[in-house]
Amino acid sequence: MAKLNRRAAISGVALTILGVTPALARASEIYMDKKTVFKVGWDFALGSADVVAYFRLQEGDKPVVGRDQFSTEYKGVNWRFSSKQNLDAFVAAPAQYAPQFGGYCAWAMARNKLARGAPEVWHIYKGKLYMNVSKRYKREWLAQIDRDIARGEVNWPGILDRN
Repeated sequence: MAKLNRRAAISGVALTILGVTPALARASEIYMDKKTVFKVGWDFALGSADVVAYFRLQEGDKPVVGRDQFSTEYKGVNWRFSSKQNLDAFVAAPAQYAPQFGGYCAWAMARNKLARGAPEVWHIYKGKLYMNVSKRYKREWLAQIDRDIARGEVNWPGILDRN
């Protein structure tokens, strides 16, 4: 029993370090933490990354940072874009460009947990943008991508009410 409790404690510490939390209030539908659930706070979705630009990047490229003059609000969150063209594309079809699971970590979502999505750890799969908390968890998620997406879809968005 002591061994099991120790494992649970170690897992809890590891998940906390990764940004996974058992929050008391309902989490935002879009990962937009104002230091209420996680310790990192952003003023714009995905830390100001241009979500439309991801669809033109190569795997592993750094996200493109949006600019103040190209911003809009969607689902109660401010989004920034690097150009008027990208802003217009998002406004015309936000669900096409917004990250799946609200930008939370896809690996964690598949495990019925909330973790922050890191703008630099992304992947486009079947025309959809997914975020992960770290490169390690992205690799694990990619190894079982179809299974993990299906599991994440079962958990989403109901997980927001449980956290």
